[in-house]
Amino acid sequence: MKDYHINIFFSDDDGGYIADIPDLKFCSAFGLTPKVALNEVLKAKEAWLASAKNNNRKIPKPRYLPALYKVAVL
Repeated sequence: MKDYHINIFFSDDDGGYIADIPDLKFCSAFGLTPKVALNEVLKAKEAWLASAKNNNRKIPKPRYLPALYKVAVL
């Protein structure tokens, strides 16, 4: 199974890194370093998926692919 794409970027407003998973609505996390943000969003992903499963909500298939990768595939 293909896994979910994760974005990590620095936020001047927050003074740290934000990691998010575009396919999982509102699934994001904060960290002072990219590594911490990544570790936190992986925890958030597991919690998001568990909550969706427990509440009988649809779990989206991984589909997000950044434009950079789309160009490379062409």
